Amino acid sequence: MVYPAFVPELEVIIGLEVHAQMSTKTKMFCGCDNDAFGKQPNTTVCPICMGHPGTLPAPNATAIEKAIKASLAIQCSINLSNHFDRKHYFYPDLPMGFQISQYDFPLSSKGSVTYDIFDASGNVIESKECGITRLHMENDAGKLTHKGSTTLCDYNRAGTPLMEIVTEPDLRSAEDAVSFAQELRRILIAVDASEADMFKGMMRFDASISLREKGTEKLNPRSEIKNLNSFKSLERALEYEEKRLRKAWEKDDGPLPGDITVGWLDDDGKTKMLRDKETADDYRYFPEPDIPPLEFKQKEIDTIKAALPKLPREMKEEYMSQGLDEKQALQLIDQAALQTMFTAIREKTDAKRASSLVLTQLLGFLNAAEKEVAEGPDADAMLELVSKIDDGTISGNAGKDVLEKMVETGKNASTIIEEEGMQQISDDSAIEALVQQAIDANPKAIEDFKGGNEKALGAIVGFVMKESKGQANPGKVNKILKKLI
Repeated sequence: MVYPAFVPELEVIIGLEVHAQMSTKTKMFCGCDNDAFGKQPNTTVCPICMGHPGTLPAPNATAIEKAIKASLAIQCSINLSNHFDRKHYFYPDLPMGFQISQYDFPLSSKGSVTYDIFDASGNVIESKECGITRLHMENDAGKLTHKGSTTLCDYNRAGTPLMEIVTEPDLRSAEDAVSFAQELRRILIAVDASEADMFKGMMRFDASISLREKGTEKLNPRSEIKNLNSFKSLERALEYEEKRLRKAWEKDDGPLPGDITVGWLDDDGKTKMLRDKETADDYRYFPEPDIPPLEFKQKEIDTIKAALPKLPREMKEEYMSQGLDEKQALQLIDQAALQTMFTAIREKTDAKRASSLVLTQLLGFLNAAEKEVAEGPDADAMLELVSKIDDGTISGNAGKDVLEKMVETGKNASTIIEEEGMQQISDDSAIEALVQQAIDANPKAIEDFKGGNEKALGAIVGFVMKESKGQANPGKVNKILKKLI
C-alpha cells in the first residue's frame, strides 16, 4: 500500500522590489523631458540617454534630493558616502548596454514601513511592519512592443530617474504585499518624491515568493515575478504563484531547486517561466567611472528631514480627528486633487460639510458620469460653488444640481446659475408676497399650527418653495412666515 507523502505546514515568504519614477522635469543623467507618457516614440531622447560614444552622464540633483526625501520617509539611514555602479546586461531596450544603478554603496538602507490590514468594511484589523533593505537610484530602460515576429523599441523612457526600494522578506501573503505597496505609494506621493501614477507606468513591482516549513528560519529558493504594474496584478500573480509552488512542493516533496524568474500573463491569469534568476556576478557590477562618488553632510540631510511634510499615517489621524472615517481619510490621502479641494473648502466651513461636498456629492456625480477626478471641477471651481451657497445666491439643495451640471458640462458655477436662472430669491418683499399667498391657500395648516402642531408649517413652506421653483431663501421663508402668523 502506498501512503501519501506528508506535507508540512508551509508559510509564504514574500519580498518586493518597487521601482518608482521620480517626479523631476528632466531625466536622471541628461536634460531630456522626463514626461514620456503619450509622446511620439523616440522623441524625448538625446545622445546621452541613448548611450552614444563620447557622451558623459551628469546626475540630476533634484532626483537625488527626492530620493533622499523618500529614504527618510521610510525610515532609512542615508549613507553619507555612496556611488553609482554599472550593471551590465544586454537587452534591446537598454541603449547604453548597461544600466547606471547602485550596488555595494546605495543611497540609503535599513528602514521600515508600517501598514494596515483592513476588513471588508474598510476598518483596520491589524497593523504590520515591513523592513526596508535599501533604496537606491538608477535609470530606467526603454519600452519594447512585440508585434508578431517584430519588436519595436521606444527609448523615450530610457534614462528616466527611478528609485528602487527593496524590502526584507517580511510579507506573508498577497494581501500583505498589496497593503504594504499601497502605503508605500501614499508615502512617496506625500513627500513629492514620485507621482506614482501606475496607469503611466510610474510604479512597478518585482515580487519574490517562496515557501518554507512553518517554524523554520531558512529562506528557500524563490520565484521572482517580473514587472507587475498594478495592485491587482500584484495580488493575482502572488496568489497564483503561491498555489503553483504549493502544488510543486507536494509533487516533488520540497521547495524549488533554485531561484527562477517568471513573467505574469495578465490575460491568462498565470505565470510563465522566463529564465533562471541572475546573480550579482552575472551583472558584472563595478563603480561607474564617469560619475564621482556622492558625498553628503549630515547637516544637509537634517535640513531635508526637517522640511518633510506630514506622512500619510499622521494625515489619516488628523482627518479622523476632524470627524472623517477611515475610508474617507484614505480617499483624501490617495488622491492629491481631492485632498487639495477638501483642504481649501475646509478653510471656509467644517470638515463634515467639506467631506460631503468632495467625497459624497462630487465623487458620486463623477462616478455617474464615468469621469476621473482630473476631468471634474478643480479646487477653485469648488470654492466658487461654496461661496455661491454661502452668500445666498443659491440654496444648498440647488448647489447639488449646480455641481452635477459642473461635472457634466465643465462650466463653472456662476455660468450655470445664470444660464439656468437658479438665483435664490432673497428679497423680503417678494418672499412676503409668496408667504401670504401660501397662508391664504392653506387655512387648515394655519389652524393646525395655532392648535400646537409645529409640523403644520411644513405645508406652507412647501407651497412657497413650489411656487418659487425652489428659489426662495428657506431661512427667510420661515422667518417671515412666523412673523405673519
